[in-house]
Amino acid sequence: MKRRAFIALLGIAAASPRAARAQQPTLPVVGLLGAGSPQSDAFRVAAVRQGLAEAGYMEGRNVAFEYRWAENHNERLPALAAELVRREVALILAIGGVTSAVAAKSATSTIPIVFEMGGDPIKLGLVSSLNRPGGNLTGVTFLISTLVPKQFEILHEMVPKAALIGFLVNPTIADAETNTKNAFVAAESVGQKLLVVEAGTDSELEAAFATLVQQRADALVVLVEPFFISRRAKLVELAARQKLPAIYTLREFAIAGGLMSYGTSVTEALRLGGRYAGRILNGEKPADLPVQQSTKVELILNLKTAKTLGLTVPLPLLGRADEVIE
Repeated sequence: MKRRAFIALLGIAAASPRAARAQQPTLPVVGLLGAGSPQSDAFRVAAVRQGLAEAGYMEGRNVAFEYRWAENHNERLPALAAELVRREVALILAIGGVTSAVAAKSATSTIPIVFEMGGDPIKLGLVSSLNRPGGNLTGVTFLISTLVPKQFEILHEMVPKAALIGFLVNPTIADAETNTKNAFVAAESVGQKLLVVEAGTDSELEAAFATLVQQRADALVVLVEPFFISRRAKLVELAARQKLPAIYTLREFAIAGGLMSYGTSVTEALRLGGRYAGRILNGEKPADLPVQQSTKVELILNLKTAKTLGLTVPLPLLGRADEVIE
């Protein structure tokens, strides 16, 4: 082989790997905007991945993830959302509830956003309507406000002599005021007085429970939101320490040792959100995808905790339970 031809072949061989790399398709990047941490929200990420897989997308194979975590500091969410916009992600999955959805919307009007939240997206100004969102947002809602009255009813059934009910809320979430108003109405409907306590940090959690004890609260309703979810073990421990019967919104609290939970499945909502993300990556527009309402509601009872608190679970309540932890 002539020297010139040989050198040419070497040049082609050397260039081939680079050419192959250059021809590899760039994976679409999905930004995950979470209010908690990778550890506390691992179950959320798993649910999203399941939904995306059902839509044909697997992380590392045909989609990449860019994670941003607020570490339970909601004030960081706007800056984190702006980072994802600068990263030019293909889509933002707001998996930190109402506050992360609001932050994402404020950061971009063009990048598609899929949310999972317990508030009313119309009242919050996120979408024009549930059937025709009309902008760059869509997602799944489970409307906590419709669950709060039933939670008070169930708690009253479990602890009928309770006169003063505590309501724990994080004041930094976008719909805290609305849900607090709903709690006052719900408590009045079952003839109970309400004591609202607020917490957005670990020290405030301790102070909130100290107030509940000082004011002699008989039971507790915990409003679901990302910070409380990340501190579910701590919340359950504080309630147990004060021998305070409590009802939560998510099954994860009952599994962690909470007395009971009544609400929709967040993991189901996130799975549906993951499927929506896949449909958008396939070319559909958020404006054309109706906001889904998660309708799977479940009542979970922890009999071991009830026994520790000296409570006897009424048979009608036991019969309605979707899951009993013994």
